[in-house]
Amino acid sequence: MTRVETQAVCRALTDSGHRAWFVGGCVRNALLGEAVADVDIATDAVPASVIEIAQNAGLRSVPTGIDHGTITVISGGVPFEVTTLRRDVETFGRHATVAFSTDLTEDAARRDFTMNALYATPDGAVLDPLGGLQDLTARRVRFVGDADARIAEDYLRILRFFRFYAWYGDPDAGLDADGLAACAANADGINTLSRERVGAEMRKLLSANDPAPAVAAMAQAGVLAHVLPGADTKALPVLVHLEVGRRPHWLRRLAALSAGDCATGLRLSRADAQRLEVTAREARDQRRPAELGYRHGYDIAADIVLVRSALTEVPLQDGALAAILRGAEAKFPLRAADLMPAFQGSALGARLAEREARWIASDFHLTREELLA
Repeated sequence: MTRVETQAVCRALTDSGHRAWFVGGCVRNALLGEAVADVDIATDAVPASVIEIAQNAGLRSVPTGIDHGTITVISGGVPFEVTTLRRDVETFGRHATVAFSTDLTEDAARRDFTMNALYATPDGAVLDPLGGLQDLTARRVRFVGDADARIAEDYLRILRFFRFYAWYGDPDAGLDADGLAACAANADGINTLSRERVGAEMRKLLSANDPAPAVAAMAQAGVLAHVLPGADTKALPVLVHLEVGRRPHWLRRLAALSAGDCATGLRLSRADAQRLEVTAREARDQRRPAELGYRHGYDIAADIVLVRSALTEVPLQDGALAAILRGAEAKFPLRAADLMPAFQGSALGARLAEREARWIASDFHLTREELLA
């Protein structure tokens, strides 16, 4: 948040007689020592003034959410969402009628969790109107105000509650009891959400270092059944243990939760859906690691054997990953032309497949000449 581009936006606002604060995730992550991706800025300047201020400072502005007080200001090629302080006049689920405000506490009261209701001045002084700093220090994910009311504003906040716990919560302390009870009571509301939003949130949750406690809590609260009907959480903590030293992958974790069919409601991309289906199916089959590497490549084959080990609760076989690599690098020595003209059409395909199966069974040792004999 000390970057020249960031400070230029803040300086343009403050030099014009207005106030500017960093807000939300960027403040939270900076205080936790985590990486900061997007920087959001709150201000007491109304949107029309923000546009004028940006223009006078030589910055470009885009009215991306002007009706709700948000102007995207671009500084040095970097976009910043600059939003006027607001208070809710009336809420209709995600659609709220807002009025602009100059009161930081009113703006904070609209936010989802106390750890996201933290503000910081451009020089780094932290402002905490709702006690979020204490919650952040304790790694306690707590809804702002009444949990049921916050959830009714947007039922995606149920999934965000578990996602934030997976990323920022204290696994030894457990989840906030009031928040967990509200999520359980309002779980039916998840059915009103678009599958794209649910899928995106689950992807973020499963990308956490260890999402297993959060997912187990989702299951116990009856939330997981609305997202992944029929999912079984037993293999997930085993998989996380097996992944030590390896980069986490949300699709690998999703495969461990389901056979693939219960994830159809997440509206995954075609490529992600295919990878999930292959991983889940092969994990429940018996193909040897080397053949998996040959047929699916190293990354997917490694996911398959990890998920298989988690599902069966059997340690990963010694040399399994080396065998996958050997299979991934193997090149079948025959081509269709090698069997022509003696074989044509479907007979050619069948003969080629039979020779390939023999070659794989030989652990890729049979030569071209041996396969043609």
